[in-house]
Amino acid sequence: MLTSYYTVKQFGEHEIVIQKSRFIAYLERVTTEAEAMDFIARIKKQHANATHNCSAYIIGENDEIQKANDDGEPSGTAGVPMLEVLKKRKLKDTAVVVTRYFGGIKLGAGGLIRAYGSSTSEGLNHIGVVERQLMDIFTVTVDYTWIGKVENELRESSFDLMDIRYEEQATFFIYVPVAQNEEFHNWITNMTSAQAKIAAEEQTYIEVDVTDTSGRE
Repeated sequence: MLTSYYTVKQFGEHEIVIQKSRFIAYLERVTTEAEAMDFIARIKKQHANATHNCSAYIIGENDEIQKANDDGEPSGTAGVPMLEVLKKRKLKDTAVVVTRYFGGIKLGAGGLIRAYGSSTSEGLNHIGVVERQLMDIFTVTVDYTWIGKVENELRESSFDLMDIRYEEQATFFIYVPVAQNEEFHNWITNMTSAQAKIAAEEQTYIEVDVTDTSGRE
């Protein structure tokens, strides 16, 4: 599993107008090629009367699946520039469809490349991008005499305190980045003079909004 990666925040759409042509970008998070194809088919059905429904998607931890479709636009002027935007943003598990309603003015190959690229890019800016970060969920169980110290230290730390359960002892549930497991374990042990019981529960991804989505290298 990847320790972190970028992907589109959620399903969404965004429209721009270029030289009287309408370009509507639809973006969706997908984890399989079947999901991507179903998404594309759904948008094509919704816009069956559109001039073009061009598409691109990138799937897999190592971007194993990359596809682009010009849907009748001149070869390489629609799907490929859309895919290049996804790759430049370093997105994974993301599909995009750009629906075009022709406005009567031809854009030429260069104009089409810019239009489909811009539509995808502006769609991402509008809908949003998240960084999915792989976390281990740890429990830290202590006697009640340690509650105040542990809670205060956790709230002032870089680790995310999820919950506290009060039973015979107090149990803290904490998100810990996988790369910081040893650091976290040592920190808790030192803080509590080795009086805490530390246990790894499960792994999960959390999502953090990415504010600058346009220039990552």
